[in-house]
Amino acid sequence: MEQLRAAVAERPNDLQGHRLLAANEARLGRFGAAREAQQRVVELLGAEATAADWADLVDAMVLATGGYVSPEAERAATEALARDPSNGPARYYLGLGELQVGRTDRAFGLWADLLADSVPGDPWLPVIRSEIEGLAAAAGVPFSLETAPGPTEADMEAAADMSPEARAAMVENMVEGLAERLATEGGPPEDWARLVGALIVLGQTGRAEAIAVEARTVFSGDVEAVGMIERALGRAGGER
Repeated sequence: MEQLRAAVAERPNDLQGHRLLAANEARLGRFGAAREAQQRVVELLGAEATAADWADLVDAMVLATGGYVSPEAERAATEALARDPSNGPARYYLGLGELQVGRTDRAFGLWADLLADSVPGDPWLPVIRSEIEGLAAAAGVPFSLETAPGPTEADMEAAADMSPEARAAMVENMVEGLAERLATEGGPPEDWARLVGALIVLGQTGRAEAIAVEARTVFSGDVEAVGMIERALGRAGGER
């Protein structure tokens, strides 16, 4: 990695070098550096930057800020959707941005549409499935996962049977980014429940239970918060 960083620094217009740097910095959890490298990829491509290029930039931006969807990240997501309106990561992050500013109605609309278009294995599904019914209730919209279009719980369980390598690749950005933020900065009970539910669905039951224990300690005395964590465990893993 030191050699790669040095090579890219010497060749600031090396597109492939910046692509490699962005990908490897992200794998190392250096999301700020990944963002800088991916920003340069988009700049070098100019009008030829694809929806995937812009979506990768959004991903790096959000992870670099601990999960916060900034106005800049929203603009990058809009650029991705201008090139491909079906781009899943961009649609997911726009919904997350609306959720973070309290626009549950908009977040529900974006995520309900994305859920309907998704397939098992899409990395945003565990988060959306853990949140969508609560969003619907907050938005005053009748909704049930049992009748909603999109992957069923059985589909999600089948996706959890992927190889460890494939599952690690699927969750390394979304779930690991959330886990890192909660471990270092903490967060609301909704985020802890989201992480527990996502790990359960992806087959990492032991880790989910350990995080649930930590969350119960963090929110000791807050009956509603602890109940939210318990429901996240119970929805996917049965009684504990």
